[in-house]
Order: sequence, then structure tokens, then C-alpha cells
Amino acid sequence: MKKPILLLLAAVAMTVPAVGADVVLFDAATADAKKLHAQDDAAFTLADGLLTVVTKPSEKYPGFCLNGDWDLSGCNRIEVEFVDGGIWGQYTLRLLNKGGNPGSGRGSKVFKLPIKGERRAVLGADFPPDLPELDAIAARLKPLRTWALPYLAWASVDSFHTRKIPLGGFGQIDSRAVKQVAIYINQPKFPHTWRVRKIVAKAGPRGKVARNDSPWVKLTVKDFFPYIDKYGQFKHGEWPDKVHSDADFAVQRAKEEKDLVAHPGPKGWDKWGGWADGPQLPKTGGFSTTKWNGKWWIVDPDGHLWWSHGPVRVTPSSAMTPLATPAGDRAGWFEELPARGDPVFGAFYETRDALLWPYYGKRGIDRVYDFSAANIRRKYGERWFETWADLAHRRLRSWSCNTIANSSDKRICLMDRTPYTDRFEIHARPIAGHKGGWWEFCDPFDPSFRAEARRMTEVYRAELADPWCFGFFVDNEHHWGQPHSLALSTLKSPADQPCKAVFRDRMKVKYGDVAKLNAKWKTAYADWDAFLTEKKGPKNIDGARADLEAFSAEIAENYFRTIREELKRANPGKLYLGCRWAGGAPAFTVKAAAKYCDVLSYNVYRKEMSAFKLPEGVDAPVMIGEFHFGALDRGPFCPGLILLRDQQHRAQTYKDYVRTSLEHPQIVGVHWHQFSDQATSGRFDGENMQVGWTDVCDTPYWETVEAVREIGSRLYEIRAGK
Repeated sequence: MKKPILLLLAAVAMTVPAVGADVVLFDAATADAKKLHAQDDAAFTLADGLLTVVTKPSEKYPGFCLNGDWDLSGCNRIEVEFVDGGIWGQYTLRLLNKGGNPGSGRGSKVFKLPIKGERRAVLGADFPPDLPELDAIAARLKPLRTWALPYLAWASVDSFHTRKIPLGGFGQIDSRAVKQVAIYINQPKFPHTWRVRKIVAKAGPRGKVARNDSPWVKLTVKDFFPYIDKYGQFKHGEWPDKVHSDADFAVQRAKEEKDLVAHPGPKGWDKWGGWADGPQLPKTGGFSTTKWNGKWWIVDPDGHLWWSHGPVRVTPSSAMTPLATPAGDRAGWFEELPARGDPVFGAFYETRDALLWPYYGKRGIDRVYDFSAANIRRKYGERWFETWADLAHRRLRSWSCNTIANSSDKRICLMDRTPYTDRFEIHARPIAGHKGGWWEFCDPFDPSFRAEARRMTEVYRAELADPWCFGFFVDNEHHWGQPHSLALSTLKSPADQPCKAVFRDRMKVKYGDVAKLNAKWKTAYADWDAFLTEKKGPKNIDGARADLEAFSAEIAENYFRTIREELKRANPGKLYLGCRWAGGAPAFTVKAAAKYCDVLSYNVYRKEMSAFKLPEGVDAPVMIGEFHFGALDRGPFCPGLILLRDQQHRAQTYKDYVRTSLEHPQIVGVHWHQFSDQATSGRFDGENMQVGWTDVCDTPYWETVEAVREIGSRLYEIRAGK
């Protein structure tokens, strides 16, 4: 019997790492190429002690995977040795258990590995401490944004800024049984060749929970839930101005009233918030654009230079939250909800955010509660909406703002006390082969596109006629893809897709005989009818690239031109403010938009704007449609898209962002996203961000408000360079 026992011990010794030993997951000098797999159309070669990976522009996640069987429970860090990796900027490393799903986070762990120009670099990421209860809590909070939990649990917030601890948030992975490691690039925009020498898990004890100001991270699942109190606040945290009882609302109301009386608004502004003490330009009866002293400006109806400064989504329903989703009931989340028949607070099961409600319906969500509006009712009494609407205008003027930005409550905008903008979306026939984005990309060659644009101008007839409305954004953060993507998506659409017929006609004019197109594109269309009926597109787009890019540009031009024509038909004096690109934008779309939009719009989430540039050859006014940053010190545990240390840091960063925008010659305004916090329990898509100027109880974040007021009071002085 001794021999089998010895064999068993030997087998165990081969699978369990020795105490204190590093675990080599990959070494290019000794790796078995059969265990390597390309991910999302990447290509690789293994030679001379290096794995060379070639990735092309892609909307996927190209890279490589390596299968194995590793126990990393004795490791506290994983490191990757890159060679020639610095061109890209950031890679993702993923670990998987058997059957793991990166989409759900179960059986998956993701780390971000940023490179800042190094040709060679060893990049590492720390494993979090073992917090199985917090992992389980995070799993129950799906689909809320929980990526910042490590910074409440154990990581220094400064590590987020320095990228010393590039975390991907909590993930449900058993580190004793890792079956796959992968490294890839997220949707690269450029071709790239990169090389990896080693992937090593470093032995050592994992970190401990070090944050004394977040004791709740050690709670069990049973003790954590319910985690939302009767006011919609995070139950387990404490912070300045947190509401503990209804009496606290009166205290906050009196405090703010005193502040508003002391700060009625900036001097030297006209009624529109324009620069009354500045130069007098011709009055056009509406808002227009001009370039004055080398910088773009908007001009208000009184002929004064005007720079747009204000928040998105001025609405009492910012913290409307699902009570149930298709993924499950959330009844265990909330400490106290009113009875549906409650004569006062039962009404807030029915109040709606008009702009966002269609997104709930699209996801099958019909049970919600509006915490923010309910708290406004507690704070201001029976005429809560009228009081709060009046207060919104008083606040904005006091806080040195002259704009109610898009997606705000229409009733507040139409009070005609603060200039405003709005946005609408066109939901016509989509390009069937094009995927991604908030909504489908519509076919601008289909008659339904123009018809829907015209219908929306009728829906917004009151705003189009209102002199206080300075313009419209149309659509939001479309997924444009690469310069060839729209045309390639057209080829993947059915034969009756209108833009596909237009594309076919363009190619018939250019090539005449389909055989000539086949020779160029390396395709095998039998005739021009087959061009319509086939839905694959060329396997390799290199030969077709020029034609694809040209037609994508034509789609973009027709898109912007049609919208402009319909907006100007409805009211020539309203500014067409563009489509709100997400961060950056393909140059072909910007060049097309510059021909037809009065102002180009970008949603840019950075800490400051000095490096912002338009494509070469484009000079146009630019509106920043969204920006924000948040912190983790006031209850919500998602800080938005940019994490800062605390509210003081947020205030200073706000001033930096606005100041650098004012100094930029093309930027004519910035719009903060958003006026009030999202629900701590999340909205339709799980966003639960601390991004407001007020919280869920309508209490101002005073540090940020003072920064908004200070920089806003000097808008025109800074813009004019005085």
C-alpha cells in the first residue's frame, strides 16, 4: 500500500506550488505553442524566447489566451514582462476558472496593465485580500458599478491616480484553480505589434483590509442587506450633512437659503448670463456663434458674448431606481419603502424622469421608486415641485451658471429664467448590420430618417419657438466604429437596406463591371444583385478599405445634413449642437459634422482640457456635453468615471477643468453631468454615481458648489484673457 501513497504524494507535489514559490504561467522560452490560442482575430508567433502578437484595428478584444492549471492561492501579485509594448497604452490581463464568464464577473478576474511609453516594461497588479463576504456582496449588487469597492476596502485612492495598483474591481474567481490566462487590447484603433516574454504570479501574503473609515466592508452579506435607508442613502456610512431624520431637511433648507441671499449671482451679466460688460455685437434675435479675438464664442440675443456653463439633467427624479429588474427582485436592498397606498409618499412610485423612462422600458423595468423627488417633497412640502423648480433657477444664478443643459425637466426649462438646451434622438430604421451604442445607428438614406427628424421637431415645438432655448443636440454617443465600419455594416445588412442600394449604385458607377470590383476587393459577387443579397462583406477589407471609408463618410454627411435641414426648417435661429461624441471621434465624422453643425459636441471625461484637439484642418466651436468626477467619501460607492480622493479634490479639479476649457480657443461651454446624484441603488443600467452638485436628499456638496461659483464668476475674465 505504500507505493500508491507515494505516487499520490508525488502527484500532489506536481500540482500544488511549494510555499514561497513563484508560479510561472507563461515563459516564451519554454512554452508549448499548442496551448496558446489567438483571441479575436489576433495573430502570433513563438520564436527566440518571445511571443510576438499582431493586432489590427478592431471593435473586439484581440490578443492571446493560454490554457493551463495553476494554483495561485499562495500569490499576491501577477506580473507581465512586455517587450515592444509601449506603443499602445493599456492592456488587459484576465484570469479564468473553468466555465468562467468575464461578462458576469463569475469565475473571472480582470486587471488593467497601463504602459506609458515604455518599450520594455514589467507590469504588475496586486491580488486583493481574501474578502469572500465582500465578493458575495458585490455579486448581489450586479449590475451596479462596483469597480471602486477595492478603494473602500483596502487600496489607496492615490493608487488609482498613479496606476500603482491597476485593479479591475472585484471578481468571483477561485485562485486555487485558474484554467486560463489572457492578455488583450480593448478595441484597438490602430494596428500594433507587441511582444511578451513572461507571465509570473509572485508568491507572498495578500494585503489586508486597511481602510479604518469603511468598517462596513467587513460585514457579512446578512448584515449588509438591506443597505439603502428610507431616504435612499447608503445605510452603513456616515459623512457630513447626512440626513438622519425628517428634521434635518429643515436645517439644510435654512442653511442654503442664507447662502443664496448672500450670493445672488455674478455682477456684469445680462439676463441671459452673457457678458454685459463686454463688447457689444449685433443683435440677431437669437443665439449665434462668432470668433472674437481668436477664440470661438456664442453670442446671446442681446448681442453679448456668452459662454455656456451649467449642469445636465436638472430634474427632481435623478434618483429614480428600479425595485426589480429582469435579473431579479431587489426587495432585500431597501430598509424602508412606503406603502403604495401612502397618501403622500406612495405617489413617488409613479413619478418619472421623462428622458430616461424609455430606457427602463427597453429593459423591461416597470417597478421603480423615486427617492430624490420623495426627499424634495419632505424638504419643501406640498408644493414641492413649484418650490424646487424656482430654487433650481436661483441656485444656478447664485452658483455662477447660465445654462440648464440637456435632458432636464421641460417644465423647469420653459419657465424662461435660464437659457437651456435640449436633446432628442432619432429612432428610425437602423442599419441592420451595425451593432453597439445606446441605440441602433439609423440609416440616413431611409425615408423614415428624415420623417422621424421632422416628427421630433414637432414634439419639441415649444422649445424650438422659445428664445431661451439656444439649441439642440441630436442623438448621443453613437457607435461610429472605425472609418470603414458603417460601410462594412451596410454590406452585412439585408438587400432592402436603403443605404446598401446607394452603396451598390456608387460602386456600379465607379467600377462598371462587378468583376472589376471583385478584383479590387478580393470578393466573388456573381453580379450587382448579389452585392445586395449577400450579407458577409469582404473577408479581408484591405482591398476594399478606400471604398468602405468613402461610403462611411457619405453616410456621416447625409446623417448630419438631414438633421440640420430639419432643425433649420423648424427654426433657423436654433443652434445645431451636434451628436455628443463619446470622448474622441473618428476624424471622418468630425469633418462631416463641421460642414453642418453650428457647434461640435463631445462628452469628455478628463481632469483638464488643455490637450483637447480637433482633427487637423477643422476649426469650429466645441461644446463639452458631459464631464464629471466623484469621490467615495459621501455615501455612494461609485465615483463616476474619474475617481478623486475626496470632495476637496473634486472641487479643485472642477476649477482646473473649467479654467482650461475657458482658455481653449475652440471650446464655447462645458456641461457637468449631472445636477444631482444618481441613486445609490442604481438606475436602469446600474449607474450609481456620486456625480451631483446635490445628493439624493437635495443637499448641496458645498465644496463643489463653492468651486462652481468661484470659477463661474470669472468666466468672462478668464475667457478674454484678462
